[in-house]
Formats: sequence, C-alpha cells, structure tokens
Amino acid sequence: MPALSEVLAALDVLWPPERAEGWDAVGTVCGDPDAEVRRVLFAVDPVQEIADEAVRLGADLLVTHHPLYLRGTTTVAASTFKGKVVHTLIKHDIALHVAHTNADTADPGVSDALAGALDLRILRPLVPDPSDPAGRRGLGRICELPHPMTLAELTAYAAARLPATAQGIRAAGDPDREIRTLAVSGGSGDSLFDDVRAAGVDAFLTADLRHHPASEAIQTTGRNRPPALLDAAHWATEWPWCEQAAAQLDAVSDRHGWGLRTHVSRTVTDPWTAHAASAPLTSPADTPHTTGAPR
Repeated sequence: MPALSEVLAALDVLWPPERAEGWDAVGTVCGDPDAEVRRVLFAVDPVQEIADEAVRLGADLLVTHHPLYLRGTTTVAASTFKGKVVHTLIKHDIALHVAHTNADTADPGVSDALAGALDLRILRPLVPDPSDPAGRRGLGRICELPHPMTLAELTAYAAARLPATAQGIRAAGDPDREIRTLAVSGGSGDSLFDDVRAAGVDAFLTADLRHHPASEAIQTTGRNRPPALLDAAHWATEWPWCEQAAAQLDAVSDRHGWGLRTHVSRTVTDPWTAHAASAPLTSPADTPHTTGAPR
C-alpha cells in the first residue's frame, strides 16, 4: 500500500496548491506522512459528521473541498467543534487534506463536475486562467444545454439533477424565457456577474446569491438582455466534484497499482434543513394591508 506522502504527492499533481487563491488554506491539515493509506473518503465539508463517517468507514485519509481552518487558529482544543474534528481524526489515524480554490480552477475542476451533473456541453472557462496556454483551466464554465429549455424548465431540471437540499433551486428572470447557454460556477458566484454579462450567456447557475448583487445583475442595460439567475445550495453545487475527484484518484491508483479504495460521502452537510414555500406571489396592491411584510 502507498504511504500517505505518496498519495498526497499525487493529489498535489491533480490540484497544485500553488494555484490556490492567496487567502485560501489548502493542503494537509493532519496526518503521518509514513502511514499507509488503504481507504480514502471524499466529502465537501470537514465537519464532525464527516469525521465520524471516516472513522466508521475505516478511512486512512479524508479529502474535503472546504478548509477546516480557513482563517487560522490558536487552538485545536477538543472543546471547539473544529478541534474536536482534529482530535477525532488524529485519534483514529486519519489524515485530512483540503483541495479548495486549487480544485475550483483545475482541469477538470469543480465547475466541470457541476456541468457534468447537469449533462451540459462545456465550451470554455468563464474566467480563463492566464497561465494555461491550452485555455482549459479557470473559474466557472460556459456551457450549452442538451436542448433549449425555458427558465422554469431549467430550474426544475437542475433541482432534479443536483443533490437534494432544503433550499432547492431559486430562479430570477422571466420563467418563460428560452435558455440555450448557461454559465456555471460551483460555490459562491456573485462576484462573477461582470464575467457572466461579458460572456453573453442566457443564464447563470451558482450558489449563495445575495439580494443586492442579484437585483442589480438582472437589470437591463442598453441593448443587452441580462442573464437569468439560478441559485442553488452551495453544498449541492460542489458535491459532484467529490465523485469526480474520487474517480481521478482511482485512475492514479490503477496506474501505480496501489489498490486504493475510494468512497464518496453521501451525508448531506448543507446547513439548511427545512424550507417552507411562501403563498403564491401577488402584488402588494392586491393584498389587504397588514402589519406584516407584503405577500
């Protein structure tokens, strides 16, 4: 069986740490470089439920997309939830490795997996990596739908194809608008609105859209029709990467004859657990006045 150091070297080839954003915290959080690795678990979030799952599985390595300590820390005391995760992993000889923004812009990366989950045809990166002469790396992807859909149909299609969450999919724009081209970006994507507008796509699917940026993004300016927006749960847009990443490591294992056993966590770690739809949308003018918010 390979040593942890050998597996980590392979992961760094797939997702080079130097390609992570300067503010990011990627790489190995804990683990003995000389320990043998037999089982690897992939997940989005390094939370306690996932650490416990890695223990039950008998994993030697946990690979997550999100960092455990993004902003640093001064303690790993088990009285804190992050410290407890570290204690759980070390106690059971489980290493933790993070591939975050270096996986976002990889080829293939997080948005490739998202596009694959929606059966889209990838055309090019939304924000190309200038250091990639092939033009395949970068943030987000510009895609074509398998066939034209209305925005309402695309919203339902995305909700059916992505992992189920309490939020589901929200959409902004004319529900009857025909959508042929779609930009996608796994995770929080409202910083990419200028790039989406410049790409001229019909719609943009991402996560964590905030009121003011979304409201401004769908306003018409000049002759250009703004893109429709689809807002999915952050976890749901990034979970497909776990399956893609596991397959990539499987290929490496086969080439080296390592015989690794990879697993993908199906545990839903999206923080939102319930959703209640509002009453049918009406104009405030058509609703009797109350002291509450208009419906």
